[in-house]
Amino acid sequence: MSVTVIVGSQWGDEGKGKAIDYFARNADFVARYNGGNNAGHTVINEHGTFKIHLVPSGIFYPHTKCLMGNGMVIDPQVLLDEMNEIRRAGINFEKRLFIAQRAHLIMPYHKLLDGLYEEAKGAGATGTTRRGIGPAFADKISYNGLRWADFIGGTFDERLRVQLGLKNKIITALGGNVLDYETVRETYWNYFEQLKSHITELAPIVHKGLAQNKKFLLEQAMGSLLDTDWGVYPFVTASTTLASAATTGLGIPPRKISRIIGVTKAYSTRVGAGPMPTELTDDHPAREQFGETAATTGRKRRAGWLDLVPVKFTAQLNGMDALFVTKLDTLSGIDELKICVGYKLDGKPVEFSTLEGVGMSRVEPVYRSMRGWKEDVRGIRKFSELPKNAQRYVETIEKIVGVPARFIGTGPERQAVIKR
Repeated sequence: MSVTVIVGSQWGDEGKGKAIDYFARNADFVARYNGGNNAGHTVINEHGTFKIHLVPSGIFYPHTKCLMGNGMVIDPQVLLDEMNEIRRAGINFEKRLFIAQRAHLIMPYHKLLDGLYEEAKGAGATGTTRRGIGPAFADKISYNGLRWADFIGGTFDERLRVQLGLKNKIITALGGNVLDYETVRETYWNYFEQLKSHITELAPIVHKGLAQNKKFLLEQAMGSLLDTDWGVYPFVTASTTLASAATTGLGIPPRKISRIIGVTKAYSTRVGAGPMPTELTDDHPAREQFGETAATTGRKRRAGWLDLVPVKFTAQLNGMDALFVTKLDTLSGIDELKICVGYKLDGKPVEFSTLEGVGMSRVEPVYRSMRGWKEDVRGIRKFSELPKNAQRYVETIEKIVGVPARFIGTGPERQAVIKR
């Protein structure tokens, strides 16, 4: 039995989709256990380029069974659109995609409230994706959530009536337009009819698979620095993003987890508000080379030098066994590279774990400068074939973080991976 958890070590967008696609070839089960469609995993394979938001990224391997855990919140329309896109690519996932009946639903009022809350905060907005994720998780915790199980158990209609009665009052108070009960009810029953063949109780599937020594690959959404408790609050996501969340979000016993791999991009990026000590200005020569667009929001990502201070912290939090360094090829052609190896606050060294809120926005990064490389490393499959300076860059990451870099991405393609 093998249970591998893939987690992002930064603020998300680390390239987890590529890592998951790489490992899924040997997995019996690939599962999501947290978040919603605020996550975006890009997978490039012989079928094309896919930006996956809800369906587990292992769906492209015909031998895998894909599980959407109860730790997720699900927007049914987004899920149906994604499933249809995958079908059009010729992928058959009937009897391979299973959705937890315990998973909570993102309702129209969640998305509406998400936007109204952000607008009401003004300059204090936290930069959410406005997909309804936070309000859906808030309802889950406050006993106001709706689940697929409510359709199965016959309680959906009444629970929806109660929730709309509550939510329309808040929506009106914030200047929004009220939602019609019959319209919402009909829409969501239609979603259930389209998806019900995939909806089930996952616990028996998971525990039977564990008993049969099947190989599980667990897919984290977002990044460890966006964890509700361990990120820089309030610039976090609404769910736990650590490897430990697989226990509650999928029903995997903690002692069954055998390997935790942290995905680390070779530089830093971030979408949305919040402190980012190594961020580069738009006119910096390296900034354009780091330029990216978020798979989920379409927003241009903020970018900067690789910051290993929080990566080391998240490696400790998750108990990472190995690193999967992605996008090393992006750094080719930069004469001088910098890696942040420490912080100073008011001129004194400071640990990441002691920073909260405003402190994080005031730190001064301590950099280690390294020589870059001119050679194009895209598609290289052996570590020894990398330029010496690229090898030193990876070895510096290992040394500072204290975790071996066993896998290195040298391009977006599935096969562009160095295994050490």
